Amino acid sequence: MKQFLSLLLAINLIFAPISAAASQTAPLRVSAADTAETTETAAEPALNISAPSALLMEASTGTVIYEKNAHERLHPASITKIMTLILIFDALEKKQIALGDTVTVSEHAASMGGSQVFLEPGETQTVETMIKCISVASANDACVAMAEHLTGSEEEFVRQMNERAKGLGMEDTNFVNCCGLDVDGHMTTAYDVSLMSRELITRYPEIHDYCTIWMENITHTTAKGTSEFGLTNTNKLIKQYEYATGLKTGSTGLAKYCVSATAKKDDLELIAVIMAAPDYKVRFADATTLLNYGFGACRVYADANSDALPALPVSRGVASTCGLKYSGAFQYLSTDGTDLSGIEKTVELPESVTAPVTADTPAGRAVYRLNGIEIGSVDILYSDTVAAAGYKDYFLKALHFFLT
Repeated sequence: MKQFLSLLLAINLIFAPISAAASQTAPLRVSAADTAETTETAAEPALNISAPSALLMEASTGTVIYEKNAHERLHPASITKIMTLILIFDALEKKQIALGDTVTVSEHAASMGGSQVFLEPGETQTVETMIKCISVASANDACVAMAEHLTGSEEEFVRQMNERAKGLGMEDTNFVNCCGLDVDGHMTTAYDVSLMSRELITRYPEIHDYCTIWMENITHTTAKGTSEFGLTNTNKLIKQYEYATGLKTGSTGLAKYCVSATAKKDDLELIAVIMAAPDYKVRFADATTLLNYGFGACRVYADANSDALPALPVSRGVASTCGLKYSGAFQYLSTDGTDLSGIEKTVELPESVTAPVTADTPAGRAVYRLNGIEIGSVDILYSDTVAAAGYKDYFLKALHFFLT
């Protein structure tokens, strides 16, 4: 009889209501002093930019730091090839092609003219060699050869370019070809160029391995025999600017001189877009002005949120605790040189939670403050699903409690 009463007492204790203290959501704070950055845009600086259209963007956050007529629709020339390269690397990522695959040059591709590496009909090159020809020498013939290799025709490839552009929010862009030759309706903006540049360098950072090549030879093997052809980078900033990492130049009669220049210093990566500059010296000088301003004014903070989070107690569930995880990393960009060493990170969580609990739903958040002011946060999610306990679960818990 005494054992039976003990069992009833154990069941009663498990069914007992949760105390007010246990059920309240007063935050549990775990502070960590970090170094972070701002996502604010400073007042537009007075910079001496000669080109009619320009934009400076911080790559990790996508924050626009400076702009001048950045939404004016203009001919893009060969900076079009940034989107061509995105589609090529998309195909590599999906394993639809490999770097060592052989690409055969068609009559149409070989007839492009303009900037080219003089590929001949029937000539074959590897995908990787074609990427070098596009990235380094801005080869129109290589672009069309790759477009046909990937989709069967340049027309279908251009359709996919426009579809990809829409997915990136490039609202003022329309591509008519894959290489940037002047044609009616082939238009974009400095802002849209920054969007596709950011996509290329953040999603496929290996592009820098190609667009920073200064000089390299490729081999033509045709019916006429074998010959070497030298590639020389069209982006002179690779040699002239200490922090340059790419990305693409362009020039035609209608587009004039354009460049999307990327550069990295310490942990800060910038994209400077110049369009319709009157000559190549102006486009590079303007890009350098923007990059120097950005590196002087901007500080970027990143927290990978790799620290371990404590398990959260769960009441009335089939499990007594639930794991936690951050929803992602945190980044903050300052564009006015603000000292970010005083940023504090605080983890805010309830003391406990009542089942049911669903994985990947918010449990709390990590809050970042600078000088006491909240500058951003990251959600903290449940990493496990914990179902509510039923009568059978409670009975088994009680039995276990009684037996142990």
